[in-house]
Amino acid sequence: MDHQKPDYNKSDPGKAAIEATDPKMIARLFGLTYVEKLEDPNPPRGLKRGDFDRIAGSWGKQFSIIPIGESGNTVIVATSDPLNTEAMDELRLCYERPIEIVVTSSSEISRAINSIRSRLMSDRSSALSNDEEDIGNFQVQLKIDVTDAEDDDAPIIRYVNSIIFKANSERASDIHIEPYENNVNVRFRIDGVLKDVSAEDKSFQASIASRIKVMAGLNIAEKRLPQDGRIGIKIAGKDVDIRVSTIPTQFGERIVMRILDKSAAVLDLVQLGIIGEKLKIIENLITRPHGIILVTGPTGSGKTTTLYSCLTRINTPKLNILTIEDPIEYQLDGVGQMQINTKIDFTFASGLRSILRQDPDVVMVGEIRDAETAEIAIQASLTGHLVLSTLHTNDSASSITRLIDIGIEPFLVSSSLLAILAQRLIRKLCPSCSEPYEISDEELRELGIDANTVHDRLVKRPSIEGCAECRGTGYRGRTGIHELLVIDDDIRSMILQRTDSSSIRNLAITKGFKTIRMDGADKVFQGATSVEEVLRVTLEISDANLG
Repeated sequence: MDHQKPDYNKSDPGKAAIEATDPKMIARLFGLTYVEKLEDPNPPRGLKRGDFDRIAGSWGKQFSIIPIGESGNTVIVATSDPLNTEAMDELRLCYERPIEIVVTSSSEISRAINSIRSRLMSDRSSALSNDEEDIGNFQVQLKIDVTDAEDDDAPIIRYVNSIIFKANSERASDIHIEPYENNVNVRFRIDGVLKDVSAEDKSFQASIASRIKVMAGLNIAEKRLPQDGRIGIKIAGKDVDIRVSTIPTQFGERIVMRILDKSAAVLDLVQLGIIGEKLKIIENLITRPHGIILVTGPTGSGKTTTLYSCLTRINTPKLNILTIEDPIEYQLDGVGQMQINTKIDFTFASGLRSILRQDPDVVMVGEIRDAETAEIAIQASLTGHLVLSTLHTNDSASSITRLIDIGIEPFLVSSSLLAILAQRLIRKLCPSCSEPYEISDEELRELGIDANTVHDRLVKRPSIEGCAECRGTGYRGRTGIHELLVIDDDIRSMILQRTDSSSIRNLAITKGFKTIRMDGADKVFQGATSVEEVLRVTLEISDANLG
């Protein structure tokens, strides 16, 4: 529908005179029905060709024409310009049905188009809400200014707000908006697992993407490059931060919104699943005057939250604690926090150099991504600073190999590294519907436990049906499973000899080191999680070690 409206004023003065005439006279002249007010227009949606969103949008407004109903097999079309046969033919091709023309004013056409689009968008918005309440009742208050939105945009605003509210109410950590050839899928990540929410009409894709990009302060005209932004909102009086990421795909921009509910943040090591002897060791390590402590794991495994929890434990007026992050996820009182900005070449490495001139006692580096950052962090730890940072590796022992691989000399790694904490997040069993059963020999073998050493085989598993509290999943909330590798003299000697990570790991196990899967097995017997959940989360670790 890329046709341009004919310029009657240049081509035919007679037609121009008719166009300027009252619509009642036009209807009488051509023997057509005149409709003064289009009551509740309900256009048929069964298009054989064409895009209904454009017919009931920019194209309809441009040509002052809109389908308003049907009678049998005939599509009833309202227009203020019955001489525009090109537009009539276009609609006839789109529906592949005969059309009947009625005449009305151009202002009534615009009002009808606005009414149709508003109703369609409202239907999409209410479809996401089980209780079908208006989004205003959900107390979603944007910190950005939306008062200048036009009436056409209001339904999209309500729709996007309803997605955010629903995701927050279901404790989702991420919202995925995924365009495909014929529709737009919306999915939530709840307790680490993606769940389908709805499949929206393809015609809403551009409007949804534009609304989210406006909220996040992104360039709505740029659709060819990835973009990152941030949204600050209030939901029921609670501050919620949303990190927005867009990437171009074959069928349009794919959007992921990561939700960070500040009021629900857990910054306590015990609540993160670190208990017993492991907790005592970590508390001792984070009070050391210098050295490096690394937390490792994949994206979304809670590494930054663990570092924040460590800082919260040692945060006193006696210490100068500085951080450099990307982005700043939680605001900590008494801690100086900086966010990197690659657009002005303010990286982890350059920020870390500046931090060291600020006389810090403790430094947190959001992530060691390259040799330069790693080298500066190690030099800082060797000159009287305690450095906390994260690294992307499968397990604790492979972090040593990773540092050496990116170019750090083994003697620097061995002399600066205090400990490495590897972690994963696992779903906790729903306390309301989990059910007890006896664990089998095969399950024990998969967990790496000798069946002869187990006396009490009673553990728990998720209920098949689930309940209202866990929304039928059998799980509610998450906790961490960890392995803590403390660098002692024997391991330092192996690092200097460039020993592989498997050998370091095996030596540590002979000294009582517990792997992530072993920690997961402990939580199974504590009734916190299930065997299948531990195996699901730790599968890639065991595969990597076998390799």
